[in-house]
Amino acid sequence: MITLLFLIIGASYLHITNGVFNMSILEVLKTLFRIDPNRDFDLVIFEFRLPRIIIAGLVGIGLGMAGVILQGITRNGLADPGILGINAGAGAAIVIFMYYFQVQIVSADISSWLSILMMPIFGFIGGTIAAALIFMFAIKNSFLDMQRLILTGIAINSGFGALSMYLSLKMNEKDYESAAVWLAGSIYNANWIFILSMLPWIILLGFYLYKKAYLLDYFQLEESSITSLGIAVEKEKIKLLLASVALVSACVSVSGSIGFIGLMAPHIAKQLVGIRHQYVLPVSALIGASLLIIADFIGKTVFAPTELAVGIIVSIIGIPYFLYLLVKAKE
Repeated sequence: MITLLFLIIGASYLHITNGVFNMSILEVLKTLFRIDPNRDFDLVIFEFRLPRIIIAGLVGIGLGMAGVILQGITRNGLADPGILGINAGAGAAIVIFMYYFQVQIVSADISSWLSILMMPIFGFIGGTIAAALIFMFAIKNSFLDMQRLILTGIAINSGFGALSMYLSLKMNEKDYESAAVWLAGSIYNANWIFILSMLPWIILLGFYLYKKAYLLDYFQLEESSITSLGIAVEKEKIKLLLASVALVSACVSVSGSIGFIGLMAPHIAKQLVGIRHQYVLPVSALIGASLLIIADFIGKTVFAPTELAVGIIVSIIGIPYFLYLLVKAKE
């Protein structure tokens, strides 16, 4: 965890000092500690780069933890909020919110605090509907069929993705541009309102999931064995599922649909600290944060002056990793 924290600090240092407007670390520190502050540096750091780094870190933490919970509940190492369609469900609900309330998520002009704070709630409703549909179709003879889970998740993902695209195409030109950038998975126009809107969700749900993480160790046993220990299996699974859906919804509301973080981070964490979920959960959160900060830095600088959405960079990394896990699962 100490190594990962240093990695996050290093990635944040590169992110905050490099870009179209380069700064030295001394200039950054002077600005942060208000020593001979410069108006240009204040604008670049506090209005553009620092919120972007914080949002990337928070979204990575949320998706990393949600991935651990979903893989633990389903006992499937390929489970991921993006692959299972939870991202798409939350995203579709937020696009509906954007369509009917004309909220421009990537606009720097935030007209209503209430609108921004409402987005995670709409995302939670959409994500919950997606999760309910997935589990309804994936249950066979009172048990969760893993093959059905993945296939149903892909179908739900496609369906909600099509709904999002249909609604975005019906928007006016300005709103469509806003929705299209957001749907690609983008945090380039992050601001402090977005941070305040999702921070309570990350703190409260993260604490709750950590306290319940020990249950995921039991969920790896047979159902009869867990029941004999006095654990209300289905009740606890539903609680954990709803908490993870809420966490994903809060992330999607500010970053759009970013896949594969919830898939990669838990696997890397298990390679580092073993299978005890009380260790895996915080390590996966830090891995998710570091992956997303690094991916956003790559998208911002490597293709400059053009920027690639962070969701595209993560997909470029995540798709080969997903194929690797598929091949490994067959061995």
